[in-house]
Amino acid sequence: MYSYYFISVLIYSYSFTGVFKTHQRMFDFRLKVFHTAARRLNFTKTAEELFITQPAVTKHIHEIESYFKIKLFERNGTKIKLTQAGEILFQYTGQIFGIYRNLEFELNTITQKQSGTIRIGASTTVAQYVLPPVLAAFHKKFSDTKVTLTTGNTEQIEHDLQNKKIDLGIIEGRSKRNLFRYTAFVKDELVLIANSHHPLAKKGMIRPEELLNIPLLLREPGSGTLEVIAHALKPLGIKISQLTVEMQLGSTESIKRYLLNSGTMAFLSIHSILNELNNKLCSVVEVKNLTIERDFYFIQQQGQPESLADLFMKFARHYNFR
Repeated sequence: MYSYYFISVLIYSYSFTGVFKTHQRMFDFRLKVFHTAARRLNFTKTAEELFITQPAVTKHIHEIESYFKIKLFERNGTKIKLTQAGEILFQYTGQIFGIYRNLEFELNTITQKQSGTIRIGASTTVAQYVLPPVLAAFHKKFSDTKVTLTTGNTEQIEHDLQNKKIDLGIIEGRSKRNLFRYTAFVKDELVLIANSHHPLAKKGMIRPEELLNIPLLLREPGSGTLEVIAHALKPLGIKISQLTVEMQLGSTESIKRYLLNSGTMAFLSIHSILNELNNKLCSVVEVKNLTIERDFYFIQQQGQPESLADLFMKFARHYNFR
């Protein structure tokens, strides 16, 4: 295993070739392209996330591979995975960008008041699967700041913010109201899930029209997840009303438990099913020509003065999600 010092020396020495010294930002961006590709394991999604073309992603990766004279990805058709060298570089680029995030955060918050109470309201997916490690890290750094967290669907969070029951909301819906200020937090992907014994689990991919005949579990009306699914299905000519809905349930956990004990399927956040995937309790079934990606958003009242909520928001946006 290479040490952090060794990686640092490589990058430092590279700076004095004249190339990095002249194009430091370009080298940083190439590392960002690699890190994103290593996290997503999909060049198309990497290109979409970074707003560049797929050939540009490939070019940046090849340039890094050419400099270090080692392969970073293994390619098998349309699928890619990290080589041992790629795993090492992924580990250290995560540390490098973590240093950048920490530096920016520390300088931006050095004069800010760091005690009091922050009332946060979050949609259930965010509250259960995204926020807990962020909250733990925030408390460790700002132990004098108290945080309360309530959960609800997107409509409930917007209602509580409007009525000043919370200081900061985190939602997963697409609709935006002029009453609030929206700030992107972290990206998510909704994937079609079946339990590992489902007949379609081994198939791996289905056609969009097959969705119409599959018993599905959906979230309740007012859920941001349901809204995002409906929006993504429109280009395929499919309406929510056309789906075979076996049941609508009010939480991701209830959907997962039902799904694991039935022949149903469901669209769930990738954040919510990592444990089940790792333990091979369920499988992702791709739908041809369908990708459901979304941003989780912070929402605040328009014109809201600078507050502890902004401190938490800055901290969370700099948190290292892998």
